[in-house]
Amino acid sequence: MSQLYGVPLKSIMEQDIISDYKNRAAAAAAEAAKYEKLANQYSLLRLVVFGLFILSVVAAISLDEIVIIVVSAAVLSLCFAWLVKKQGGFDSMKNYFLDIEKVNQNEIGSMQNGTNIYPDGSEFVSDKHYYTSDLDLFGPNSLFQLINRAATTNGINKLAAWLSAPAEKEAILARQQAVDEIAAKNDWKIHTQANLVFGLKQGKHEIRNLFTYLQTPVELEQQWLYWYSRVAPYLLGGLITVAVFYAPARYAAGLAALFNLRLVVSKAKIIKKTDLVAGKIGEALGRFVFAFRGIENEQWESDYLGELTGKIGGADQQGVSASVKQLAELIDKLNYHLNIVMAVILNALFVWDIRQVIAIEEWKKNNRQNLEDAFDVLAEFEAVISLASLRINYPQWCFPFIADGDGYTLSAKEIAHPLISAAARVANDYELEDTFKIDIITGSNMAGKSTFLRTLGINTILALSGAPVCAGSMQVSVMTILSYMRIRDSLNESTSTFKAELDRLQMLLATADSDHKVFFLIDEMLRGTNSVDKYRGSKAVIEQLIRKKAVGLVATHDLQIAQLEQDHPDYVRNFYFDIRVKDGEMLFDYKIRHGECKTFNASLLLKRIGIDVDA
Repeated sequence: MSQLYGVPLKSIMEQDIISDYKNRAAAAAAEAAKYEKLANQYSLLRLVVFGLFILSVVAAISLDEIVIIVVSAAVLSLCFAWLVKKQGGFDSMKNYFLDIEKVNQNEIGSMQNGTNIYPDGSEFVSDKHYYTSDLDLFGPNSLFQLINRAATTNGINKLAAWLSAPAEKEAILARQQAVDEIAAKNDWKIHTQANLVFGLKQGKHEIRNLFTYLQTPVELEQQWLYWYSRVAPYLLGGLITVAVFYAPARYAAGLAALFNLRLVVSKAKIIKKTDLVAGKIGEALGRFVFAFRGIENEQWESDYLGELTGKIGGADQQGVSASVKQLAELIDKLNYHLNIVMAVILNALFVWDIRQVIAIEEWKKNNRQNLEDAFDVLAEFEAVISLASLRINYPQWCFPFIADGDGYTLSAKEIAHPLISAAARVANDYELEDTFKIDIITGSNMAGKSTFLRTLGINTILALSGAPVCAGSMQVSVMTILSYMRIRDSLNESTSTFKAELDRLQMLLATADSDHKVFFLIDEMLRGTNSVDKYRGSKAVIEQLIRKKAVGLVATHDLQIAQLEQDHPDYVRNFYFDIRVKDGEMLFDYKIRHGECKTFNASLLLKRIGIDVDA
């Protein structure tokens, strides 16, 4: 490894990346504090406006002039609404910069401690999947925990799907290009994450609830309400104007205001139904607006990202961000009634709640069809952003070459396990190039056999999802990994370990007959039976896999299995992991070598716990 004054260049590079995140987090925290101060100032101004309204009421009573209340209410309500909007903007900016800080701190935690504020995908764990359980794809301390930067349920599902099945070569190459482009736009990436990270606090079903709401119309029954809600402000405004010059008209103005309030109260059930759902998604929609706008306004070079952006509108057409912004603004206006005083004023003057419900329903009729497609696009961007996090945080990792050919290719230089820390992981080389082979790996306990199988498997999953891999270089065919490693019994299904192994073997043999390429990883076959049947059964399975032209690796302690190389010299290769014993201590280098293992350590390990095998 290259070094600078005795320090590995990789360590220097990672420290530079972490320092950049720390600087970004500190700058964001300072901005958040600034906007919090502004929000507090405008909150005080709102109290001042409310105080002025109380003074106007006192003055109107003292002078017996209702016009004073009406005029001051109209003017002060506009001032109050403006202050609410300004304060809301400052609060939004404060929350945005707090989320910028959170996103950067999360990257630091991911690189230093393997932590992640995003979901770890535990809901996708399945012992019946081809490989996800054996290769630690989902759950605590998993690959998904390392990668995931998706906050929406759609994005999480999309990323999980990418890791759960290999993509076609064209899709892999398109994703590689997209990942590389987003990795070069880290400012944009962090900005987008900050605008979506709120979803981690909002619950998993928010988008689904949004779609349900958009597809559920709210009928206001009487058609005349649509027309009256439009003319009511002008009617009351006209009466107030007349009252200025003709005092008795003030009673008519008062009656009109009371009628407006009574009308709104009569529709309280409908308004509450809208507010129950819409009120909860208003803030979320505002953040989605910025996320969509960030996608629309960016100039993308990769065809994949350009095509995705085209689905939601770009610079030359109105994008989905504009329509979502309209809905967010309508919901914000409806939320004005959360302040009781403002609810009375706005509804008396403008029939406010009814106007907003009508406007929201009209928006739903005109826009709901395209919104679901837009969130699918957002999910794909979240999945690409997740893969790009690896490219940014670990620039020494490489994009694999996707190989063609009738045979199997899985070759790598300096390949290591991405879930093992850089300081502890040991890299190996492996070569399988456009051919058909079964590799037998022997070695002592804890020498590295299982970890090597998982290293090849998990990097292949990364490669075939479009992500960079933890290797110096890598070539791989498009193929499906099938693992046979953590075989467990199941009390719920009345399944013994041996039965579970047989089920897995049956899956392997059936899958080997399929048209697509399957690369198997077997760690200690048939461990649930006696040693004689284990050897005979393992030998029979491997020979059947050879007849099926299956390809993969078998890790075993049984040296007899290694003798298959003599029977099938053109198909079977032997590799091993060795140990050295020095002064009674076992020394592991975790490096793979050609040939059969000659050194085993079970007796030494047993001796350490007080069991003398030779006794």
